[in-house]
Amino acid sequence: MKRPIRIAPSILSADFATLGADIQRVERAGADWIHVDVMDGHFVPNLTLGPEIIRAIRKSTALPFDVHLMIERPELSIAQYAEAGADRIGVHAETCPHLHRTVQQIHALGKRACVVLNPSTPAIAVEPVLGEVDQVLVMSVNPGFGGQKFIRSVLPKVRQLRDWIEQRGLDVELEIDGGVNRDTIADAARAGVNVFVAGNAVFREPDYAAAILELRKLAEDA
Repeated sequence: MKRPIRIAPSILSADFATLGADIQRVERAGADWIHVDVMDGHFVPNLTLGPEIIRAIRKSTALPFDVHLMIERPELSIAQYAEAGADRIGVHAETCPHLHRTVQQIHALGKRACVVLNPSTPAIAVEPVLGEVDQVLVMSVNPGFGGQKFIRSVLPKVRQLRDWIEQRGLDVELEIDGGVNRDTIADAARAGVNVFVAGNAVFREPDYAAAILELRKLAEDA
């Protein structure tokens, strides 16, 4: 199944002093989703925004919020992020001992469920719930900071996931996050990715529209 290419700018790379305005700018520039990184300072060595910030920026756009929870025990706060305005909620396989239950919890709140895999976590970690999720996010950097270099050794894992999705006829988005730019996006697209989280590759460019257009074309042509 040929899935549309989606570009999801990560607001981790935006200017937090003008966050609402930056989100509106990338929406006008052609972004498909807004990627929101939530970090707790425990699962990853950084601390970012929480539900109240998401609730505030939700007023800035109608684009889907793709909320990536890099937090321990996400099942305790998923409802808060859903209520704040998340449309898609991603949880790490590494933090969810009862992954089926957590996916069901997200769906029960009326949201799309995503399972996230760190670079060193094998594809098999998500395979038991692959038929139940809406999305799988493969990290191509170790999570916690923006601006890291793309880890190319994750690409075989991406191909394995794409093969499973196609063989089973599943309606699952395959997403990648970390070091996505004009030099890496084509390789990820060839491996089977259709959703690309881009931080610096969008927000550090003077022309958001040109940056998003270039990334989309590189992925579509791959």
